[in-house]
Formats: sequence, C-alpha cells, structure tokens
Amino acid sequence: MTTSLGVISSGRGENLRYILHEERAGRLPARVRIVLTDQPDAGALRIAKEFCVPCHFIDPSNHRREEYDQKLIAHLEAEGVELVVLTGYMRILSSLFVRRYKDRILNIHPALLPSFRGMDAFSQALEYGVKWTGTTVHIVDEDVDHGPIVYQRPVPVLENDTHDSLKARIQRAEHKAYPHAIKMFIEGWPKVQGRKLVWQREEK
Repeated sequence: MTTSLGVISSGRGENLRYILHEERAGRLPARVRIVLTDQPDAGALRIAKEFCVPCHFIDPSNHRREEYDQKLIAHLEAEGVELVVLTGYMRILSSLFVRRYKDRILNIHPALLPSFRGMDAFSQALEYGVKWTGTTVHIVDEDVDHGPIVYQRPVPVLENDTHDSLKARIQRAEHKAYPHAIKMFIEGWPKVQGRKLVWQREEK
C-alpha cells in the first residue's frame, strides 16, 4: 500500500529531492501528491516541477494564520494526503492544522532534540561546545521542535568546524535520515503514548 504525502516547504527543498529519489527508486512506499510553499521562489517548487509533482505557492499575505492553514488543508485534502512532511517550513502551524493531521505531521530539525531547539541549531551546538549533534525527525505537535521523536542520526562536531562546515555535514545526514524516517513511520505507523511511539507492524 502506498501512502500519499503532502510536502510543505519554505526553502531550498533539498530534502524533498532525496525523498523523491527514494520514492522513484521504489524504496519508499509513498507518493508525493502535492508540494506547497509560502515563498514564490522556494527551491521546493523547482524540484517539484522537475519531478512532475503538482505544486503551488500560496501567498500568506493578508491571511490570519488559521485562514492560511485552511488553504493548505484544502489543497492537501483535495489530493487525499495521509501524511504531511515539512521540509524547512518556517511558519508555525496553527492548532487547527495540527489537530486536523494529529500525529500525521513530520518535521526534521538539525540537532539531536531536545537539545538546541529553535533557530540556528548549528551555532547553538558550536557555542555550547558539544562533541556530537545531528538531526531529528519528529512528529509535530503544538509546540516548536517538541513532538515525539521518530528517528535521530548523530553527527560529530569537529575541532575545526565552522558554522558552514557543520551545517553541510548535518544536511548530508538529513538527506539520508528523512527518507529513512518516513519509511519507518509508514511501515510501522506508530501510536503516540505520551512522548513515546508504540510501533505497529500491521497495516494502518
């Protein structure tokens, strides 16, 4: 059974590219049905067109947050989306959206949560002096970078690391981690119990 994905992005969209590579290679039991962005020049739009995936820029101007999210929901529902995947989406989802897709929204964060939540996790890791950081795929709840963890991939912090070198290494880890986590999620379709996931192996 193939799970229908909807991707929402604000930026370069490179994680989308690797998700689509895995999908088209037959290694991901999913199909990206639609890509939505809040930026007219988002790289995710270009990548979606490259892979012939329907995509739309939805202008957030003059919309309250819930009104905007209603527009997103309408597009996702029209495509029968079952799992929402955020790739560098910079807007905070409303409670309305989170409730509509409860426990069916995934996000990727460039740190080993719960460490270094929020913006610029690369600088946070360097300033704190940690020896390891990484990337986390988690379920989205109504708090920022907070929901139950699906998958983590560690990345070492080297003595001579700069912001850019650490960022590049974490992004390479993300390209592997996100498709892997989506596959895990679809095949196990976990139930959320508190902060933990109980994995099921039968069909959802």
